[in-house]
Amino acid sequence: MLRCPHRFKGQVVQVPSRYASHETLRDNTTVTVRSARADDGPRIRRAFHHLERDTVYTRFFGYKADLSEAELARITAADFDRVVALLITVGAAEDEVVIGGASYVILDTVAPPQSAELAFLVEEDYQGRGLASALLRHMIRIGRAKGLDQFEADVLAQNLTMLRVFRQSGLPMRQKQSGNIVHVVLSL
Repeated sequence: MLRCPHRFKGQVVQVPSRYASHETLRDNTTVTVRSARADDGPRIRRAFHHLERDTVYTRFFGYKADLSEAELARITAADFDRVVALLITVGAAEDEVVIGGASYVILDTVAPPQSAELAFLVEEDYQGRGLASALLRHMIRIGRAKGLDQFEADVLAQNLTMLRVFRQSGLPMRQKQSGNIVHVVLSL
């Protein structure tokens, strides 16, 4: 198995429900990357309501005004077995604000799982600061620890920023475009 090519700043706690790391971004902003918790629903919903329409479209390939209860539950009830959900936040305690997140869902129903579908969302004011790259590094670390062979993601062809994050991850990457959607496979 390959080692993760990136070093993590800060301490990482390995207990899934308490997974947390403090990161310093390229612009010296300090953020927390942590597992989503059951009580994060209101924070996640508040963050979603502050997103611009184009950001929502880029993530969901369509416009929507709100997250469904099922979507919210998938994030807040992630089991770190088949579903992993990480949030990036600024602030602490009552002042903590969700500014991004990533999740993966294992696609295989056989054991051991081979592949997981990966998704990201970063609030516009924080895009371009390295959040998606930081989230991807954590997902790589978790995926490798779980024995996954690859991540898959569907990305809109015009989402050049996310495609660049995948290309610059250091992982072998395959991509196939069908219409305006690029299917990306990252080998772990």
